[in-house]
Amino acid sequence: MAPPRAAKRAKLVAAPPPPPERGEDDYVAGNIVEIELCNFMTYDRLVCRPGPRLNLVVGPNGSGKSSLVCAVALGLAGEPNILGRASSVGAFVKRGEVAGHVKISLRGETPDDRICITRKIDTENKSEWLLNGAIVLKKEVIDIIKKFNIQVNNLTQFLPQDRVSEFAKLSPIQLLEETEKAVGDPDLPVQHRQLVERSKELKALEVALKQKEHTLNNLKALNAEHEKDVERIRLRDNLLRKAELMKKKLPWLKYDKMKKEFIDIVQEQEKIAKEKMEEAARIWDDAKGPIEELKKKKATYTLNMKKIVNQVNENMTNRQKVTDQELQLNRELKATFDDIDDLKKQEKSRQHRILKAKEDLAAAEKELEDLQPYEQPRAEMAQFAEQIAQINIEIRNLKGERNIVESQLAQEDQDMGRCSYRLKEMESKNNKLLQALQSTGADNIIEAYHWVQQNKKNFRREVYGPVLLEVNVQDKLHATYLENHVPNYIWKSFITQDASDRDYMVGQMKKYGIPVLNYVVNEGIRRQPLNITPEMKQLGISSRLDQVIDAPDAVKDVLISQAALDNSYIGTDETHRRADEVSKLGIYDFWTPENHYRWSKSRYSGYTSASVAAVYPSRLFKSKIQRQQRQLEDEEANIHKQKEEIINMMRSQKKKREDMQRRVDMRRRVVEDLSKEEDVESSTRKLVDQVAKLNAERFQAMIKLKDLLIGAVALKWSHAEKQMSSIELDAKIWEMEKGVKKFEKDANLAAREYEDRKRITHEHKMKLSMAKQHAESIAKITKDLAKEFVEMPDTVEDLEAAIQDTESEANSMLFLNQNVLQEYQNRQREIESISNKLKDDKDQYEICCSEIETVKGKWLPTLRTLVSKINDTFSRNFQEMAVAGEVSLDEHGVDFDHYGILIKVKFRQTSQLQVLSAHHQSGGERSVSTILYLVSLQDLTNCPFRVVDEINQGMDPINERKMFQQLVRAASQINTPQCFLLTPKLLPDLEYSDACSILNIMNGPWIEKPAKVWSAGDCWRTVMSTAGP
Repeated sequence: MAPPRAAKRAKLVAAPPPPPERGEDDYVAGNIVEIELCNFMTYDRLVCRPGPRLNLVVGPNGSGKSSLVCAVALGLAGEPNILGRASSVGAFVKRGEVAGHVKISLRGETPDDRICITRKIDTENKSEWLLNGAIVLKKEVIDIIKKFNIQVNNLTQFLPQDRVSEFAKLSPIQLLEETEKAVGDPDLPVQHRQLVERSKELKALEVALKQKEHTLNNLKALNAEHEKDVERIRLRDNLLRKAELMKKKLPWLKYDKMKKEFIDIVQEQEKIAKEKMEEAARIWDDAKGPIEELKKKKATYTLNMKKIVNQVNENMTNRQKVTDQELQLNRELKATFDDIDDLKKQEKSRQHRILKAKEDLAAAEKELEDLQPYEQPRAEMAQFAEQIAQINIEIRNLKGERNIVESQLAQEDQDMGRCSYRLKEMESKNNKLLQALQSTGADNIIEAYHWVQQNKKNFRREVYGPVLLEVNVQDKLHATYLENHVPNYIWKSFITQDASDRDYMVGQMKKYGIPVLNYVVNEGIRRQPLNITPEMKQLGISSRLDQVIDAPDAVKDVLISQAALDNSYIGTDETHRRADEVSKLGIYDFWTPENHYRWSKSRYSGYTSASVAAVYPSRLFKSKIQRQQRQLEDEEANIHKQKEEIINMMRSQKKKREDMQRRVDMRRRVVEDLSKEEDVESSTRKLVDQVAKLNAERFQAMIKLKDLLIGAVALKWSHAEKQMSSIELDAKIWEMEKGVKKFEKDANLAAREYEDRKRITHEHKMKLSMAKQHAESIAKITKDLAKEFVEMPDTVEDLEAAIQDTESEANSMLFLNQNVLQEYQNRQREIESISNKLKDDKDQYEICCSEIETVKGKWLPTLRTLVSKINDTFSRNFQEMAVAGEVSLDEHGVDFDHYGILIKVKFRQTSQLQVLSAHHQSGGERSVSTILYLVSLQDLTNCPFRVVDEINQGMDPINERKMFQQLVRAASQINTPQCFLLTPKLLPDLEYSDACSILNIMNGPWIEKPAKVWSAGDCWRTVMSTAGP
């Protein structure tokens, strides 16, 4: 039986926390001190600072009162469905916007401590939570809200407009649950849930106990009816069990019989075969002994013969070496005689060569003495070096002058008319610019330019053009900006300063396809001064396009009017990196080395658009290479060439003298070498001595060859003797091996017979092992089984007969139901199991009852006291309104899930108290009852604030006035929580106290100015005067 489960320990319930105390600012911890909305429902932006007590939120229908309630609920981690408006947060974003936020500021433990909770929402139903400005998870926000006991899903704390009807529909059970959560001990709802769960367990245990007791009695009765049949079945089972035991002994008897045959026959035959094999092997080994001795002796002879053969081969090798040595000495002797003959011939030739070399040496020395020394042209070289240095200085000066000239192109344009060379250069430049214009699409620009030059006398005032020829830019990068900025048609245009000149030019330029622009002198453009602020300098802005060009005033004014050069600024790479900041300075057109940035604003919608274009390289403005620099560089190259020719001539003269000296030295060495050669007599004596030495070496070699031949003959004789002895031993060994083969055959036959007996023995062992495994698989012999085997027959035949008799006796017993015993045993086991479970359930039932009584003893008195306090306040409030009402606890014994709170009211003297419902009271009466019930909870609640939205709708003026007085009186008490009452109207001449705060919500196109004045604290008269008539 399983041990009973131990009783659960009763949960210790902490005492309810004391109500929060108000600080110097009259707020308590958890009060809402500020509400901020942005793009939320009907609001663009709202900042609201409610008071610490009763807050009357007043405004016309549709002004956004309920939006404030929705903001509080969503900002404090509420779900959209508790508001009864929408199922997703995206629906609360203001129409036309993509995102918004709600920021709720709660008072902390001290007046200076604020907890700011921000919820950002968007139309994609995503939320982001911030706590005091830091991004956090929603769980952290919920923990803060639970700390202050804020329950936006509790209708007694938070009653939005769309859920007012739901409060009236709350059943007594639901009303009790909401009241427990909102007021009193925070452990009341926990204890209530424990009681409900325990009561359900108790009911389930009662049903289980009844079912198990009934089942146990039925099983015991059935077993009592079948006890006789069970006894007969047990007797039959004993006989069958005895037969099974005999069957277990049968394989063991067969195993013992096989084992005895194995030991007596098979093993004995194997032993005899082994003895025969060993005897045959011994005889064979005795016969092989003399043969092995002879073979060892023969091996010794063979080894000696090999050594003699090696010695013979070594003797032959030595004889070959001596022979080769003698032949080499003979060849050297012959060569020595040949050398003696050559010496005599060389002596004659040497004398002749000495005479010839002395003659050549005398001639070379005379030629060297006659050769005049070469002097280097040092003066000319110094002069050339000085000229090159001077030219280099002039080149560097010209390069510097070229850089200065390029940076002052505007000044050079004014001086071009002073000299003809400058005029020609200018003309050349104009031609290149005209060709550049022609390549861009102005095919007839050159003809048009020449026509204007030829007809200048026909114009009243000066005509400029094309514009490209009139404009000068010093900086290449600025020229690139200017070419990209100004339209192409302006560069090829002509500018007139008189209307008649314009008409005349237009008529002539049509055939060339060139535009004409007219500039009126009296209507000159007012140029804007350049003002580069420190902020512009930080962003890299340095100038404007109209400041970097040099042109006649008329041309410059036309470019400013046509291309707005005075609005286009010049920047750097820093400007490119911080382009977004430049537009904030009011600059909407600027250039950087990489891009052109431009902002434009629509005249209709006011929308600002930006564009970024790449800077294309200039094709019209190009730099030139100075001709004077090229001429100086050519002159420098010529001087270098002359210097190189002089150096090459010096090198040639020096090489010629060195070659002459080298030939003299070589001929002098030849004479010296010939003089140093030895005479013929000394060389001949050396060769004769060498011949004598070679003859002595040949004699020694022949003596050594004779000794080697004598040794070779002795070795051959010894080898022949050893070989004859070895042949005799081979014959003896062959004769003896013929007799040994018969003994070998007998030994092999005996070994095969022994192997066969071993195989047969192994097969019998395998059969014996299988028989034992079979017997063990049926039954392993234990002490008890061995005792039972002793009482059974000892032979196989007797045991098989006994098995047959026992089975026949057991089969003679017949039964109508073969499963009686099995059913009896199953029922018996079930009886034991149910008995154990029944005992456990009874113990659990007692434990559950004890726990229910313990929790009930804490919960019910506290709840009764709480309902009694609510009833006192509720009844008193109704009496003051000349009606009657009460609140009572609807108790149902241990059915704790049926407990509830009944609100009974009557609004007529003749009627009786009736439970509040939609069937007995009107809408106004239900609203009065609801608000008075909420007022009754205020003294008992431990929540920081309560929200009620338009609860006074449908009330008659009398009830509404009385209800308002009740709210004001309750708000003036010390421990009353912060309250928000939303209403579209208030009755006139209501009584207010300092605990009341009025929050007016208005909307409309002219409300912004009065709202600012009102927020500053001015009186309504000042507000009206500001708004105007």
